Amino acid sequence: MKALGYYISLPFLYFLSILPIRILYCISDVAFILLFHVIGYRKKIVFVNLQNSFPGKSETELRQIMHGFYRYLCDLFIETIKALTMSKKFIVSHCTFSTEAKVLFDDYYDQKKSIIVVMGHFGNWEWAGLSFPLICKQQLQVIYHPLSNKYFNEMVIHIRTRFGTKLISMPDTFKEMVRSRKSVTATVFIADQTPSPDNAYWTTFLNQQTPVFRGTETIAKKMNYPVVFASVRRVERGRYEIMAKTLFEQPAQTTENEITEAHTRALEKEILKLPEIWLWSHRRWKHARRIGQ
Repeated sequence: MKALGYYISLPFLYFLSILPIRILYCISDVAFILLFHVIGYRKKIVFVNLQNSFPGKSETELRQIMHGFYRYLCDLFIETIKALTMSKKFIVSHCTFSTEAKVLFDDYYDQKKSIIVVMGHFGNWEWAGLSFPLICKQQLQVIYHPLSNKYFNEMVIHIRTRFGTKLISMPDTFKEMVRSRKSVTATVFIADQTPSPDNAYWTTFLNQQTPVFRGTETIAKKMNYPVVFASVRRVERGRYEIMAKTLFEQPAQTTENEITEAHTRALEKEILKLPEIWLWSHRRWKHARRIGQ
């Protein structure tokens, strides 16, 4: 049944994908009305997340952010569909790099230094992954967690690898990075997912006790690759700019949890600037910290 649903929906998604972006945004506007006002998709989760993250804001301010988030979530879905068939010309004109970010990535490539790029579910990370191989010289490697639906997982893999990005399954991360160490790579870690609380590093993030994956720091120290924080800021509807800064040149020389704390603070700073474009519908705080953790 799942397979049938996929093969029925796939032609429809491809049809949507070839439509002009302005028409897709009209569809997004309708989807927002349905998702927010009619279905109420995860509204309770989103509002509680916002309320706990911004205790100093009024209910009116929180609802404004929530309203903006749902509008953005619909745009993100439409933009991901567009990624099925968008041209190289389209993506490089709609998802660009700041001058500083381009210089940073070019400098590391010229030095033949592989790097670790850490980021969150902020802005359109899918478009950023498509834009990077067309603008930067490194082999882009993205750590990913396969979707439970294998048919839609195949579609996501197709989208992400269209322009040369290599995907690495999370359990194979270190092995694959060692295997590709003779190449100049940029390996992307999405660091705001929810790890098992028992093996996580706990810190305060957006005013809440939050578990964070240790893997980024562990692998950065083992490989001693520079750690770069990247952010995908929305400039206007349908246009993004990728920002980047180096957090650590020599990860092997850092103290315990220093890298994890630094990239967590960097993401938090971005969210505070533009809260509407972070993934608030994700159950980021589903685990409570236990004594001794």
